[in-house]
Amino acid sequence: MFTGLVQATGTLQRRGEYEVIVSYQQQGAKIATGMELGDSISVDGVCLTVSQIMSHGFVAAVSPETLNRTILGYQLGDRPVNLEPSLRVGSKLGGHFVTGHVDGIGILQSAVATATSWEMRFRAKGDRISRYIVPKGSIAINGISLTIADCDERGEAFMVAVIPVTYAETNLQVLQPGDPVNLEGDLLGKYVEKFMRVNPASSGDDEAIALPVPELSISPSFLAEHGYL
Repeated sequence: MFTGLVQATGTLQRRGEYEVIVSYQQQGAKIATGMELGDSISVDGVCLTVSQIMSHGFVAAVSPETLNRTILGYQLGDRPVNLEPSLRVGSKLGGHFVTGHVDGIGILQSAVATATSWEMRFRAKGDRISRYIVPKGSIAINGISLTIADCDERGEAFMVAVIPVTYAETNLQVLQPGDPVNLEGDLLGKYVEKFMRVNPASSGDDEAIALPVPELSISPSFLAEHGYL
């Protein structure tokens, strides 16, 4: 589990078919502090497991599924990747709950500097991720916890406002229009979606108590009645 608050950047090198070496410079010292074999590290939003510790980095295995579903296969070379160690008990939760399980890939469409932020527009590829994109909701882009400022009705095109410090200290600053990014939807939205469509009475468990499931009609009046408007 991660928070989406990037602590350092690094670079990737392939070692064998399904292993990568993640290297970092001096700023990566906070990542290395207390690192042990088996630890989870978010690499551009992908949860990887440390299999070997090196002087300025670590080695991690990457499965075919990881290479097929994420952009790690494109990140080899000098292009930086965002790094974050896993959330520890008692640590501050400054972003949102990020699992490191990428839902899909998005494409940067534009990045425009304003007086207070960078307005970055992306397009999500496929319903696997767009269904969880809602105005003012949370999303992880290359492992960075961001808030969706605006989106279209289907959630395919969306915009985030990135504060200068986040832009400067992550790999968002090197992205060009057309570049791919890893996207992970908000975990809470995924559970809400499942609860709304699963009927416990049809689970197939003969011993389960079949409770009636009321039909819900979500409308502006329903939301107002329950304190959402």
